[in-house]
Amino acid sequence: MTSTTIHSRLQEVKFGLILSLLTILFGFGMGGVFGAMEDDIKGHLKAEGQAALETVYKGDEAKMKATVSKSWSYFKRAHLHGGGIGAATLGVIIVLAFTYASSIFKLVVSIALGAGGLGYSIFWMMAGLRAPGMGSTGIAKESLSWLAIPSSGMLLLGLITATIVVAISLFSSKEKA
Repeated sequence: MTSTTIHSRLQEVKFGLILSLLTILFGFGMGGVFGAMEDDIKGHLKAEGQAALETVYKGDEAKMKATVSKSWSYFKRAHLHGGGIGAATLGVIIVLAFTYASSIFKLVVSIALGAGGLGYSIFWMMAGLRAPGMGSTGIAKESLSWLAIPSSGMLLLGLITATIVVAISLFSSKEKA
């Protein structure tokens, strides 16, 4: 296979590849921000919780502290999801590029994988940001269902579709030039 052929195959999935790389960048970038500003982030989350202590938490400081703590966990989850899901979707998209599926099909599936991974990673960060002021991580997640459901759905459907297409391509006797 020539470098021109490899390039043309990757061109078919370029938008998904870029989205996957952005997802990895998001995850790694969050790690860098944690290293530089962890105390500031935790301080911001605590201040948001403190501001809502009387109105949202009804003075229950233990509940506020628990929500703030879980919010920080959501930040870490966003960081880990970005790196992990980004790398996984990048690999799946590269394999998908070399299947017998049509160019448009590969483009759509790659975008679903890339956008799904990025959206889902961002969802966790946003939930972590919202929760202290809302009084609950559950409420924060629910308020972001508009992002979580479509992005996780795209991710899952993209992976299922890619798995089927890769399996068909691997077990098919058809050869692509």
